[in-house]
Amino acid sequence: MMKRFSLLSLVIIGVACQSEQPKRYQGLVADSAMVVCAHPVASRIGIDIMRKGGNAIDAAVAVQFALTVAFPEAGNIGGGGFMVMRQADGKTAALDFREKAPSGGSRDMYLDSAGNVIDKLSTKGPLASGVPGSVEGMVEMHAKYGRLPWKDLVQPAIDLALNGMVLTAREAENLNHAQAKIIQYNPVTPQYLIGSWKAGDTLKWIELGHTLERIRDEGRKGFYEGKTADDIVAQMKRGNGIITHDDLKNYRAQWTEPIRGRYKGYEIISMPPPSSGGITVIQLLKSIEPYPVQDWGLNNAKTIHLFTEAERRSFADRAVHLGDPRFYLIPTAELTSETYIKTRMSTYDPDKATPSTQVREGNPVNEHTETTHISIVDEDGMAVSVTTTLNDWFGNYVVVAGSGFFLNNEMDDFSMKPGVPNSYGVTGGLKNEIQPGKTMLSSMTPTIVTKNDSLFMVVGSPGGPRIMTAVFQTIVNVIDFNLGMQEAVDAKRVHSQWFPDAIFEEYGAISKKDSIELVNMGHAVKSLNDLDKGLTFIGRVDGILILPNHKLEGGADGKRGDDAAAGY
Repeated sequence: MMKRFSLLSLVIIGVACQSEQPKRYQGLVADSAMVVCAHPVASRIGIDIMRKGGNAIDAAVAVQFALTVAFPEAGNIGGGGFMVMRQADGKTAALDFREKAPSGGSRDMYLDSAGNVIDKLSTKGPLASGVPGSVEGMVEMHAKYGRLPWKDLVQPAIDLALNGMVLTAREAENLNHAQAKIIQYNPVTPQYLIGSWKAGDTLKWIELGHTLERIRDEGRKGFYEGKTADDIVAQMKRGNGIITHDDLKNYRAQWTEPIRGRYKGYEIISMPPPSSGGITVIQLLKSIEPYPVQDWGLNNAKTIHLFTEAERRSFADRAVHLGDPRFYLIPTAELTSETYIKTRMSTYDPDKATPSTQVREGNPVNEHTETTHISIVDEDGMAVSVTTTLNDWFGNYVVVAGSGFFLNNEMDDFSMKPGVPNSYGVTGGLKNEIQPGKTMLSSMTPTIVTKNDSLFMVVGSPGGPRIMTAVFQTIVNVIDFNLGMQEAVDAKRVHSQWFPDAIFEEYGAISKKDSIELVNMGHAVKSLNDLDKGLTFIGRVDGILILPNHKLEGGADGKRGDDAAAGY
């Protein structure tokens, strides 16, 4: 049990705590409980729930609904996600509430008569949507582990929607940038979203508020049946989408066991397939474990070269071996075994890049994209790591008329055609082809780290395939480079993913000297502006670190977003 100390005032990240480590900076430090997520209002709501006697699951549910209003770019009820949790007694669980292909989905649904992928069909408009899972996920989490009444967890989001949200500068900019596409892809224009927004403006989500009231009063039926379901199906019919009433009514989240791995004495607890995140992060950590990265240094050419070579091999495995385990046997144990990873890294040359064209998937012999993240620890020591997504920013830009929320475009996370990259440049294979009721492969990586059977870290990130490299680097930053949580989150990041064959850097991540050294090894080093998405950052990590004195340090990605920590 965590000891409860005297209450501290709520503080948002960016406050230095000089007494703990005078030569280093920290994020918010709290005695008992903490929430770190994409919006300060949602973080405060999570803390309020725990102050009222709720646990980390209650807080996660309340924060998720609050983000639907406060962070419509990615916070959602029109999408889905994954949850990994660990109780104070060490018991763990994972919940898959990822979107699924509608019953009318088919392998070639995004191809033309010549077998070519039709541009934008899997990313824009209602046909891009999988059956949403977020509401069902929250219902399941609360039913199994929640403490406070359901209505108390949904009400704060209702209040936000009906009373209005004051926009930050980033939120105003994002809404302005999305205006043309919102108008283009909505036959019934959501006029309340149209305008020239600026920081300080108040945006009211009246239709969404009433949808949340139905969810408050009727639980899952308030979303998957009745008016909300009717509105979703009507939206599908207006835009040639294929989600039906039966698809919605039959959707169910799936409880499963987390995937586990070890790195330098720490246990990594993460999400198994249909998320690729847990397997990939464990592969990456095991791939670099034999090498003295702590001596080479953060973002040193040797370190980045090693990371890149490990990432080529892991992403090649991801493309071929990973998919929905309800449809295929996934060789999880083999892919994460030390013997297999040692074989994969046997071709690693410390002085020379391996061209991605020469890297293929391994042979794990059977031996027997937008997204948001929430990290929470409560005063009893329960830890919850939740990552949810709409896929792209504002999903497919479709707002369900009459119900007021954005739909996802997660169908693009299936493999449209073997060998053809999706909108994030990630290549997929046959195990990730579209089938009715199937869950598309994901990069989401909600993760918990323990040391000596005690909670050590809760971490996760949005960002498509960059999620996995962001989480991987954050863990390494803490364990190998001895950074605090906020320092680890703030550190500049790099990313590679097999194809495209390049190292992408956040501005200033790689020095000119190290960049030249990497080029001489055979790497292509590029700014993130060269990537189709045009995003200049890798992930938006939100994490919590348990300090040696048992206090909690929050690391919120306030530099890359409006993310914030709150605690007491």
